[in-house]
Amino acid sequence: MARFYLIGFTVLLIFDTIAQCSFKLAAIHAQPLAMSIEWLIRVFTNPWIYISIAGYILTFFTWMTLLKKAPVGPAFAASHFEVVTVMIVSVWLFHEPITSYKLIGAILIISGILCLAFAENKLTKQNSNKQL
Repeated sequence: MARFYLIGFTVLLIFDTIAQCSFKLAAIHAQPLAMSIEWLIRVFTNPWIYISIAGYILTFFTWMTLLKKAPVGPAFAASHFEVVTVMIVSVWLFHEPITSYKLIGAILIISGILCLAFAENKLTKQNSNKQL
């Protein structure tokens, strides 16, 4: 089961990170922002928008598959790890700096996910001991 979670959440992070970054690339290529037909044409003739939509769809189906078996609390927390992965990819792809606030935020997100994972693991062990 641990392998299922590891692979599943890794795939979820990959799809979600691709979707987020593709959405930003689509926005960059569609500039300048204007409520006009020309702007809509720039958006919808750009392949990044379709990669983004595909990424969101794949993220949704991966998330639904994971929720069938994963506890909701830790799963919901772990799904927010994409904030960290998008931040890391954005350094390379968009040349965005990692500020101290971003670093602190990433550490807090990772800490929260780890705390929930350890708490869920402890709860699972207690429940299995009660069944014996």
